[in-house]
Amino acid sequence: MKIVIGNKKYSSWSLRPWLALKLTGEAFAEVVVPLDMEDTAQNIRRYSPSGRVPALLDGSQTVWDTLAICEYLNEKFPQAQLWPRESVARARARSVTAEMHAGFVNLRNDCSMKIIEERPAAKLRPETQAEVSRIIEIWSDCLRESGGPFLFGAKPCIADCFYAPVVSRFRTYKINAPPQAQAYVDAVWAWPALQEWVAGARVETLRAKNHED
Repeated sequence: MKIVIGNKKYSSWSLRPWLALKLTGEAFAEVVVPLDMEDTAQNIRRYSPSGRVPALLDGSQTVWDTLAICEYLNEKFPQAQLWPRESVARARARSVTAEMHAGFVNLRNDCSMKIIEERPAAKLRPETQAEVSRIIEIWSDCLRESGGPFLFGAKPCIADCFYAPVVSRFRTYKINAPPQAQAYVDAVWAWPALQEWVAGARVETLRAKNHED
């Protein structure tokens, strides 16, 4: 298998299925397409019909869209248990994942992922703060039910893959979180797979102009 991703410093959409791939334990290759270059769209279309990253190439099969890739991996590697085993928890995990996939536009726009940076704390716009409050509510509800340290128990699942970029935003922009939510931020940040991604981001020399400016 091969996954096509954007710059590790910035591409939150790429991070999510990359983490899910790591959860499967299967070997895979990666292709990094630099973002915000004159030939970015052309290079992505060599792999992805949507013209966007990420895309997963598995033999003759191409799967694009972050959530579609994760569902594909869940079906291909059922032994990895990428969703919770219990049906009620699994439905909840899919719900909070879909909410992340479709929403929180203000947080995405105001606090873009810059995973290796830490910035001084700043007051968020009310619309963005409302989204942060909803995310903390999601985390708190899931952790109260599961006991943590991840959203649905002792090991991460697709839901945690989807919220990992948000964890990075909480760190980068020093967003305040209550103790339980902060413990989740710390647990996800310490996740070895995420730290492997961060290490890759630290050695990148690529600069995506739109993401920086």
